[in-house]
Amino acid sequence: MLTRMARSAIKPHHPERLGLVEFERGGKTMGGLLAFSRGIDRMNEFIGKAVSWLILVAVLVSATNAVIRKVFSASSNAWLEMQWYLYGAAFLLAAAYTLKQNEHVRIDIVYGMFSRRVQHWIDLLGHLLFLMPFVMAMLWMLTPYVLKSVLNGEVSTNSGGLVIWPAKSLLLIGFSLLWLQGFSEIVKKIAVMRGVIPDPTPFISAHEAAELEGKALIEELAHAEEQHK
Repeated sequence: MLTRMARSAIKPHHPERLGLVEFERGGKTMGGLLAFSRGIDRMNEFIGKAVSWLILVAVLVSATNAVIRKVFSASSNAWLEMQWYLYGAAFLLAAAYTLKQNEHVRIDIVYGMFSRRVQHWIDLLGHLLFLMPFVMAMLWMLTPYVLKSVLNGEVSTNSGGLVIWPAKSLLLIGFSLLWLQGFSEIVKKIAVMRGVIPDPTPFISAHEAAELEGKALIEELAHAEEQHK
């Protein structure tokens, strides 16, 4: 998995910067699908970056709860459950953005041995045969589960606990966003394989990533020294 610094060093192409090229190369159908894909990408990027702040909120809630418990010998199940809800919301709602950034953990020992075209096929088939069926199965099972919780106004069984149905609703929302992003990745992968758009997430080995990260760090330090002169 590449670090953010290594990714910025290789400066990958982004579909949203290609203008009308996809219409000229792939036709109106592919151009329309890519436009829809860009909309999904922008939405999930906005949501992913926004919910990342929930981690900080969760840390502050956890620290506050710990101080109150130690200093005043008091605590509340609501504060404890709030921490779980915040972490859960960040994890579920940022999963689609993580997929967009190609940052989910993967084993690259075998993957990196193949040509980029074979890697594209592995990614495409993995999305079609594993990711999308799994997400659709989760949506099918979660819909009645969440709906029952919402209609019953489900609350925590712990004393002083919070309502549960908003937390359960996050499961359905998170997997819905993940399904949309999976669709977007499939469209982009097909477009890349057809030569309609450049590869938005070019693969490089861990060794190459380390080298690029080192070069980027050296350039950043050199730039910082020039500014201090």
